[in-house]
Amino acid sequence: MKHVSAVSALALAGGLTLVTPAQARSATDDTAPVGGGMLGRHGVVVDPAAAALPKTGALAFVVADGDTGEVLAAKDPHGRYLPASTLKMLTAVTLIPKLDKTKLIKPSAEACNVEGSAVGLTQHKIYRVRDLLRALMMVSGNDAAVALAEANGGLPRTLADMNAEAKRLQALDTVAKTPNGLDKPGQSSSAYDLALIARAGLANADFREYVGTKVANFPAPGGKHYEMANHNRLLGRYPGMMGVKNGWTTKALGSFAGAARRDGHTIIVSIMHHEGGFWEEVKELLDWGFASRGHVAAVGALVSPVPDVKPTKPVGGPPGAVPAASPRPVVAAQDSPLVGIGAGVVAAGLLGGVVWVVYGVRRRSRSRTRREEPSEV
Repeated sequence: MKHVSAVSALALAGGLTLVTPAQARSATDDTAPVGGGMLGRHGVVVDPAAAALPKTGALAFVVADGDTGEVLAAKDPHGRYLPASTLKMLTAVTLIPKLDKTKLIKPSAEACNVEGSAVGLTQHKIYRVRDLLRALMMVSGNDAAVALAEANGGLPRTLADMNAEAKRLQALDTVAKTPNGLDKPGQSSSAYDLALIARAGLANADFREYVGTKVANFPAPGGKHYEMANHNRLLGRYPGMMGVKNGWTTKALGSFAGAARRDGHTIIVSIMHHEGGFWEEVKELLDWGFASRGHVAAVGALVSPVPDVKPTKPVGGPPGAVPAASPRPVVAAQDSPLVGIGAGVVAAGLLGGVVWVVYGVRRRSRSRTRREEPSEV
């Protein structure tokens, strides 16, 4: 009879699964690209059996099934580029749950005078949060983005919230340095992240309303208003177009993330760093996506957000007491003396049981070897 090693017996007695070093490395490996290994490539990635992809001048793009999250085709999906105003999707996704959409806002002079595309804010308390969110997503109001950031507690707090939201969504190529997408060193996103953020936004009813509105009234001083029209040229022109957001700066060039829904299915397309007009190319990529979904092998996936971690109930102490946060960095479990003592007690108990098991096995083995001829083990 083969004897069970002490480590194996301890694992069996404790109901544990032994993990080899190779398995441990793969289980903790975070070097693979988000969404799958194939999405780490810089060239075009698509099922070889798929129909030919439409041509596009974009340096990066993603075509994905918005319902299943399957990435159907991509080019340099994790390449980092300047996002221009497509970053406003992240601004909206971050702030919609945080701000009361009926709250009245008085923008600062800084917000009213921001450069680039603007809805034309004045320093009057006449704008509701929902007006600013519509202006942000419909006419790419850089002034509206700053006013919303002010309503959220200021630019530093809003940028921290946006970057935290990007991490929660696993949009790890995205770094927000402005709330409106105006070029700034260190700011970046990717075609994969734009598709991921667009999908997260479309799961929110208010976001869908803002990006899908073609024409809306915007408040003006004196109780007046004026019309603003959505910059998305595919709204009302491409069947099933839901919206989302386009952007352009001289450094970022053209970028876009959009979605359309037909016959109960949603296709998302994102492009980055396009030198010319891209609207017809986006339409062709959407057409390809609808024709290919369900017929081609996916090359990756739009991942789900990181689950929220619920705080555990404190053990010990008076009822309702909340333990103070430790100012020291978190240490590994084996560095904690309390954990070491507890682990030692548990290990000793388990090992004691194992000793009795092994002792009984060996006694029975010896009794048999007295009656049988010795055999090689």
